[in-house]
Amino acid sequence: MEQSPDATGAKFQRLVEIMAQLRAPDGCPWDREQNFDSIRKYTLEETYEVLDAIDRRDWENLAEELGDFMLQAVFYAQMAAEEGRFDIGDSLDAINQKLVRRHPHIFGSASASTGDEVLKQWNQIKAEEKKGKNKPTGLLAGVPRALPALVEAQQITSRAATVGFDWSGPEQVLEKLSEELAEFDEARQTGDRDRIEDELGDLFFVLVNLARFVKVDPEQALRRTNLKFRSRFGYIEEKLGERGAEMSKTPIEELETLWQEAKKK
Repeated sequence: MEQSPDATGAKFQRLVEIMAQLRAPDGCPWDREQNFDSIRKYTLEETYEVLDAIDRRDWENLAEELGDFMLQAVFYAQMAAEEGRFDIGDSLDAINQKLVRRHPHIFGSASASTGDEVLKQWNQIKAEEKKGKNKPTGLLAGVPRALPALVEAQQITSRAATVGFDWSGPEQVLEKLSEELAEFDEARQTGDRDRIEDELGDLFFVLVNLARFVKVDPEQALRRTNLKFRSRFGYIEEKLGERGAEMSKTPIEELETLWQEAKKK
């Protein structure tokens, strides 16, 4: 059920107050011990738990996980406030202003009728904002190196494409994929581990670009395949368990038969 802005705001303020109390001198020992570096791993965990709830379409769990996700932002902001750097209000001001500034087709006189036009406009505005700031320059400088590799590849190639550095279509990407497959096979036969890793990385990179051209999120596509594998592998385990059989002692032909059964189901 949708709640009023006032009610939602009061609940968010309560979260901020709870976090401040936990970090107070007489607060929770564990929360008080944390710093920006120590809770980074929890931020990553909570991000993936949100994605997992979405994959499973578990809306009740997603509501809970989004609460955990918001806690991470409040936690960082509380620690920053204690050091006199900024508070959660500054973060909210920053995102509110950014959303208005980067949507001139909604809040201004600009026009953008497609998602691609909006993205191009967003990146252009972002590049203008970074001019004059003491930050790394260049179109790709704004893409964090700490991102998961698939996400980083997706973002840097998407940005490069906005200035015309791109293939003309998926057919060219498929040609490049065939070329990279041949180079990988050649590297594999040499046994040179460094070269094999390099060529395998090129393969992944081309696949990410193929996903971009067909408008599929590569991370989500792989997560979907992982979920299918879990389900089908679990089916094999279940069927073998019903027979009292061990997977390690079951012929691969029989395992393949069970796998095909799982696919049909």
